[in-house]
Amino acid sequence: MRLKDKVILVTASTRGIGLAIAKACAKEGGVVCMAARDLIRAQEIADQLCSEGCRVHCVYNDATKPETFISMVEETVEKAGRIDVLVNNFGTSNPGKDLDFAHTDPEIFMSTVQLNLRSVYMASQAAARHMASQGGGSIVNISSVGGAVPDISQIAYGTSKAAINYLTRLIAVHEAKNKIRCNAVLPGMTATEAVEKHLSGDFRALFLRHIPLGRIGLPEEIAQAVVYFASDESAYTTGQILSVSGGFGLGTPLYGELSGKDMRR
Repeated sequence: MRLKDKVILVTASTRGIGLAIAKACAKEGGVVCMAARDLIRAQEIADQLCSEGCRVHCVYNDATKPETFISMVEETVEKAGRIDVLVNNFGTSNPGKDLDFAHTDPEIFMSTVQLNLRSVYMASQAAARHMASQGGGSIVNISSVGGAVPDISQIAYGTSKAAINYLTRLIAVHEAKNKIRCNAVLPGMTATEAVEKHLSGDFRALFLRHIPLGRIGLPEEIAQAVVYFASDESAYTTGQILSVSGGFGLGTPLYGELSGKDMRR
């Protein structure tokens, strides 16, 4: 029970990585508040987890309504009495319009960057006020390897995640005086509905050639990194950018072409 009695707010928590995080935190003894736009779906998940002995609440958050990043924090404190951990999992992109530098419309670029950055900034600022008054806390930002290694598309998404990586370090430095830690987890390609929907089999196969561990990640594996940053095990860790990506980006750019070939000739 590594998160026993800690109150943990997770955004975008009804699917994919966010859902895996909510489940992992709840099963580690945390009191989880699932922030979601679809409260009906969220409540169904919460009811199921509660039937298994977990403690889960639902709070409303719609990323297109900035005020709800503040209200979800207030609702969490109202329902659970405090907030110990904030997991900023929300992030969005439109792969059909978020293209390369030459072809992405400036409005698409700016709106994506604003939406993704605003979600982290506003939620973290609101949560930090409560954390400071209660003696500390932990903020965990879900970024992406796309914010660390330039991609050939999704320029707005990658830029926003790179900014979130930097913002993570800024929050860590600025809020250390209040005993608030801030770290980021950078998932690589992960087996979610979004990956299945937006990435072709051919692209996934090509991507896999550049992952030294040779497979895509599981949402539960990302969740375990979050559990570490949320727990007291990481009490002396802040400002860290942790890639959970099977080693993507570690090798030479030729890795995908050369891997498995006989280099003795």
